Amino acid sequence: MAVREILLLGNPILSSRSDPVVLAETGTLRQVVTDLQDTLMHFRARYGAGRAIAAPQIGILKRLVYMHIDSPTVLINPRLEDLSTEMFELWDDCMSFPDLLVRVRRHRTCRIVYRDLDWNEQTLRLEDTLSELLQHECDHLDGVLAIERAIDRRSLAYRSQRALLTCVDPR
Repeated sequence: MAVREILLLGNPILSSRSDPVVLAETGTLRQVVTDLQDTLMHFRARYGAGRAIAAPQIGILKRLVYMHIDSPTVLINPRLEDLSTEMFELWDDCMSFPDLLVRVRRHRTCRIVYRDLDWNEQTLRLEDTLSELLQHECDHLDGVLAIERAIDRRSLAYRSQRALLTCVDPR
């Protein structure tokens, strides 16, 4: 098992834009994907949360996301398209600040285009929680953290206070 340290809020790597993955790198990606998977599952066991992780969160500045909801999905060089004008608010969480929630606005729907591990182009239409999740992960690839998307200065709260928080949260 290759559980990697998750970089925490304040680490300058998290504010850096990731480089695209090139075809020649796909052979070395499998170990990174395994590390992302092991790290996500370890986090999930510890915190009871975690649906996806971006490579920058373990210090690798490549445009790579590992998502595991019903089954594992690897997204190489993902890009968001067709972002809806309809937005919704939710309390977002992040593995890089596990005890903090941030109230943000996200697009209700979008499309994501990416390459899989076999370098085939894939497209997914996303709604609600999946749309929010992959917007969050793509932000990581651009060096943007959820706290930078906070609605206002009162949009931060400790996770322990979740029951007291109000807003539409589709999760």
